[in-house]
Amino acid sequence: MAAPIGTLAALVVVLVTIVICGCTKSASSAGLMHPIIPQIEVDALRTEYIALERALWSYLTKTANSHNNKETQIRKVYDSHRDFDAKPQMRHTFEEHRYEILNHYEWSLLERDLIYISKLYDAYKDTFVKQNNSVELDELAVLNLAGAILRNDNTASMPRILQEIERVMVSQTLYYRAMIVSTNQICTTMQSAQQFIYSLYADIALTELKAYTMMEFSWMMLRVYGKGNYTQEAELMRSDYEKRTERTLKMLKDVMLRADRIVYRCDPTKHVQGVTYDEVTRLLQGYIENEVDLNNEETCRETCSFYQSTRSEGCFKELYCSRQPKCSGRLYNCQFVDSDMWVCPSPQNSTRRYEYIEYENGRVLGKRGKCTRGTTKVDSWWRYLLWHCSYCFCLCDEEGLKSDRFFNLRDTIADVKRNRVVTGLRFVKQNRIFHLQIQEGELLPRGTVNQSTLEWKPVEKYNVFDRHVKNGVDYHKLSYENRTIDLDDVDTEDNSFVVTGVRFRVIGTHLNLEAYYSEFDFRTGQLIQPEGNSYWKSNDNTDVSGTRRQKLNLNNADVSTRTIAPSIPLSRHNQYIDFTNTGMDKDAAQSTVPFIDIQDVISNPPVPLAGIGIYYKGRNSYGGFLGPKIITYDFTPHVQVPNNKF
Repeated sequence: MAAPIGTLAALVVVLVTIVICGCTKSASSAGLMHPIIPQIEVDALRTEYIALERALWSYLTKTANSHNNKETQIRKVYDSHRDFDAKPQMRHTFEEHRYEILNHYEWSLLERDLIYISKLYDAYKDTFVKQNNSVELDELAVLNLAGAILRNDNTASMPRILQEIERVMVSQTLYYRAMIVSTNQICTTMQSAQQFIYSLYADIALTELKAYTMMEFSWMMLRVYGKGNYTQEAELMRSDYEKRTERTLKMLKDVMLRADRIVYRCDPTKHVQGVTYDEVTRLLQGYIENEVDLNNEETCRETCSFYQSTRSEGCFKELYCSRQPKCSGRLYNCQFVDSDMWVCPSPQNSTRRYEYIEYENGRVLGKRGKCTRGTTKVDSWWRYLLWHCSYCFCLCDEEGLKSDRFFNLRDTIADVKRNRVVTGLRFVKQNRIFHLQIQEGELLPRGTVNQSTLEWKPVEKYNVFDRHVKNGVDYHKLSYENRTIDLDDVDTEDNSFVVTGVRFRVIGTHLNLEAYYSEFDFRTGQLIQPEGNSYWKSNDNTDVSGTRRQKLNLNNADVSTRTIAPSIPLSRHNQYIDFTNTGMDKDAAQSTVPFIDIQDVISNPPVPLAGIGIYYKGRNSYGGFLGPKIITYDFTPHVQVPNNKF
């Protein structure tokens, strides 16, 4: 007698639950000692289908000798596959050229085969679209489709393609080579090396699963229509599938363990201020001042180098000092270059003071060129025939309206109440304050992110002059004494936590990055009581602590955007760098370096993050850029090599 449909459906659910969750009594008790780690999405999908397929074959075997059961069997096989293929994950289509950086002949052949499977799967799905239910199923159409799917000749053969996938990707170690290529092609992929490997595997594994479901469906329908038994063919294919999957997952796990998980932005084709980069302005800036104005006694009895920390005390006899904007802050590191010079002032709306300075001895500070405002002759002089009142070249630390030197210290947290997590970072300058802005998105099951929810969380719009806004609480103000930023990777090895927020804090004189972590359930994608199960993490090392930070020196650098060579990452974890002036000879010390890279740092597709960081990139002799980086979630623990048969 045929088994009731409801009973069989319940059996499928039980089998799926047992395989995926390990929810038998023995598995449950064992899980108390060794918690079961959820699988990645495509592996869980495969496990679910194998359970469904086994249940269907068991059903067909049990009902083989029953009378009047053909329509029931057709309905069971048809409806089960229609429902499985309607899953959102099964809608994903293999994209041609997505992995073109592999640039490998055998990959190009394999890609062609994968596209063939995808197109055949589209035709297979059309069967379920055109036939609204199993009662209307056209037997001839199904048999023709099964014939196309099970075709086995030199032109097209599904078993051959499946074997070829393993040969190219595993036996010829293309997964390993893909890791090496993607590490060097991060500018192109916008993915970490591990994410690239993971995406490659997921796309191939899903395409392989589609092939497997089509072949199983075909054999089941051929059996129902009385064209043969096909039980042995199905068991043999399942066994081969199991062995291939085991070998693939072993290699995949090894490669992913080795693969880097960092994503950063490479230089754009063209640097555009306010679009691809921005600047801290007028922090330490070259400034010409006569010695007579560097002391309140109006004397010239010292030398320029005597004045290592001073102020502009006046404007003697309204000389050159009256023709340039005064430095109202402190002056540091004064030095004598030459007595007489021609000064080319910058436009009034510029953050620079000078375009260049040409001394009488031939030395030029900055890039000599056309001077739109005209040069001004500036000469030192003798006073009382004893004192030489020299013009000194100093560094001006002035907190004025043209000086953008502030960094936000307020917390930036994703909307955890709506299950949002951080997926990207970028620097934004607003009201002269640099903010580290977050991209957030809804976390879904098994480490996926709902792309339709992605958005950049607006930064807080406040001004340093607002009431109740305080330096050291709401923002950090850079100065000669406080201009250091730490270069760190803030990461976690606990795979049950992801980044949900960021902030800067101040340790001593250092601006230091912190990441906010919240606990989540990988299988469901739900954050677990984020208000109580979250914490801040940072690297607390200093330049005098046990594990001392190392300084990344930046001396006599040219303007960051003047290099014709693309920047390369030059920093490593546990270092720090000072914001400083550009070189005297190269830029008349008019710019503050490093510049700030303000490009979006995101991955494609978006994934949750295990960490974040601040790094420095550049070229020798140039100022370079500071930028954020993201560390993608580590999926390796969820790549599980099966211990038992499917």
